[in-house]
Amino acid sequence: MIFGVGTDIVLISRIKNNKSFAEKILSKNELGIWKDLPDQKQQIFLAKQFACKEAFVKALGTGFRGEVFPKNIEILRDDLGKPYINSGVDLSSTFDDLGIVNTHVSIADETDYVIAFVILEK
Repeated sequence: MIFGVGTDIVLISRIKNNKSFAEKILSKNELGIWKDLPDQKQQIFLAKQFACKEAFVKALGTGFRGEVFPKNIEILRDDLGKPYINSGVDLSSTFDDLGIVNTHVSIADETDYVIAFVILEK
């Protein structure tokens, strides 16, 4: 059963590609991925991660609060590049409390924009 649906669109040029912004929104794993990217791909990566995190909290219906804040929402990619939310330790109690058993993430980007779509299942 669907618990929530969230979507977000980001104008890439509004995302600051700097270390302080990256450290504010990225998990340790995401920060490592960001640092390894060439400079020209770092800004779009930040925009994608931010859009996904915003879409996630919209689907959750809580906004950023408690343990649900950007650094604790980890968006990774599988071997084929498919994005997924790593609930891990930081979000496990939120997922358990709300009965979230599955997540679905889709990200798309075009010249100026990134869009993310998240579905949470109970």
